[in-house]
Amino acid sequence: MGSKPRLTGYRRENGTMGIRNHVIILPLDDLSNAAAEAVAKVIPGTMALPHAFGRLQFGEDLQLTFDTLIGTGVNANVAAVVVIGIEPKWTQRVADGIAKTGKPVAAFSIEGKGDLQVIQEASRVAAMFLQDASGLVRTEAEMGDMIMSIKCGESDTTSGLGSCPTTSEAVDRWVDAGGTVFFGETSELTGGEHLIAERCIDAATRDLFQLTYDNYIKVIEATGANLLGSQPTQGNIAGGLTTIEEKALGNIAKTGSVPVVGVLKPAQMPDPSKPGLYFMDSSSAAAECVTLMAAGGAVIHLFPTGQGNVIGNPIVPVLKLTANIKTAKSMTEHIDLDVSGVLRYEYDLTKAGDMMMDVIYDTVNGRLCKAEVMGHREFTFTKLYISAQ
Repeated sequence: MGSKPRLTGYRRENGTMGIRNHVIILPLDDLSNAAAEAVAKVIPGTMALPHAFGRLQFGEDLQLTFDTLIGTGVNANVAAVVVIGIEPKWTQRVADGIAKTGKPVAAFSIEGKGDLQVIQEASRVAAMFLQDASGLVRTEAEMGDMIMSIKCGESDTTSGLGSCPTTSEAVDRWVDAGGTVFFGETSELTGGEHLIAERCIDAATRDLFQLTYDNYIKVIEATGANLLGSQPTQGNIAGGLTTIEEKALGNIAKTGSVPVVGVLKPAQMPDPSKPGLYFMDSSSAAAECVTLMAAGGAVIHLFPTGQGNVIGNPIVPVLKLTANIKTAKSMTEHIDLDVSGVLRYEYDLTKAGDMMMDVIYDTVNGRLCKAEVMGHREFTFTKLYISAQ
């Protein structure tokens, strides 16, 4: 690597820095997906984010849905938001949560109007938002301005030996530069959770992490379920990972060497005055995890994979790296970086980290990642309870 690269991004009204400039049409609930998608068709250049939930939820489950919706709209990669819901009260609640940041947002409810009228009204506002967003100019950015998140998927033996340690290099460099990184996948720490606890910056953080992990274990044990086949997955097993402990060590191998400075609930935003590495209690399912971390403020995501995972996100670039030469060759349209040379001793992890940072810098500055090019926009909520009956 040569001199320090010039990074640019979009400075938002609340001071956060994004690397994309999306205008999104955000349905409050599953009933509003059709109207939201229709608006995105009427106004090309906007993006609808359909999803399956938002009706008859309650308690902590309902709050997580609101946190995910509001966090998605607040994300610095989003320039403006049109919220569409069936009922006015909850629709306005999401819009108000986004508006607190100063971001342009408008709310439309379908009850008493119907889809066609809402599509017309919302499309006019979306058109204005899109034109205004197109006039925004990139400005100088630093790594310390941005949040990065990490998650692995379809892991195999090459993940823990190559792509996850390469991600670790990027994590350390990002944090050392004053940035913030999220990691999570609570179930995939099993058997190695003590290694994360030992890295917590103080006793309070350590106790909160342990409590969060222990509560997860209690939920699993209360069901009497056997996670084998789910954790590790069939793909993991085919790739040589036969136990959750083996999978956990690979997962932890991507988290760097820096201390854990905080523990976040799903979709929770970190303390902006306290940068560093955060654990977010999150699903190990790829789309759910990335959605939660984007709602927490991540604007770029690193995704090491072994057997080959194709996950993307509507608003956050998801960069894939692999050390599996077969995956790198057979899934070139999905893999942003091949680091299989590490396993062939062609270069060391420091060099692999340099390569990873180059891809990150290009992506920050606007180059589309493979998931964006391929149109992968997986947007999936984490649901905690059954719906009210």
